[in-house]
Amino acid sequence: MVPWLVGIVPFGLVIGLSAAQADIPTLAGWLTGPLIYAGSSQVATISMLDAGAAPVVIVVAALVINIRLILYSANMARHWRGTSLRWRFLAAYLLVDPSFAVGLDGYGRRIDRRRAHARYLGGAVLLWASWLAAIGIGATVGAGLPTWLHLEFVIPLYLVGETVPKLADPVRRRTIFAAAAVAVLALSAPLHLGLALAIAAGITAGLLVQPVDRVEPTQPIRPTAEVPR
Repeated sequence: MVPWLVGIVPFGLVIGLSAAQADIPTLAGWLTGPLIYAGSSQVATISMLDAGAAPVVIVVAALVINIRLILYSANMARHWRGTSLRWRFLAAYLLVDPSFAVGLDGYGRRIDRRRAHARYLGGAVLLWASWLAAIGIGATVGAGLPTWLHLEFVIPLYLVGETVPKLADPVRRRTIFAAAAVAVLALSAPLHLGLALAIAAGITAGLLVQPVDRVEPTQPIRPTAEVPR
């Protein structure tokens, strides 16, 4: 899990700074960590709370952004079958991109099942604790920084940096352009629905341009290099 933390901890710091700079209680911004525990969804939630969006729109946007976690859980279900309900609740709560990657690697090593569970849980707990600590430090430091620094722009710049390398893939390129176009056109949408509409447009564009026969259900799902979302 340590190599993942190199990129994840700075992102958590920036989310904390964004929460401190937003027009919402800093504690509310930090609570997006344990309650949502997904970087992109936290960014969207903080931004929409700051803009005064309707609660139902914020909830829907966060759920749509995290829809990939359904695929992750379906892939891990075969490894967790037979475990206690309490363990599955905890494991599912901690399931995000890095913990999925580390856990899947462990289960693929053909080691003892209990050791594989311990490997997943150990890495996932380390990630969770580091993420919440990073957000807390960022929120604490950000509360004392002047607003004219406009640190909230760091997150969009970070996400742009994450997006640009994906433009090489034609399917991803079309989904990105579709989502970006709808986001710009829907800036004045009521209830701040622009973000949700952009997400829906990106997903639709991706489904339309990628043939169904390219999907190989027998292959394990691999996460992208995205931070916890």
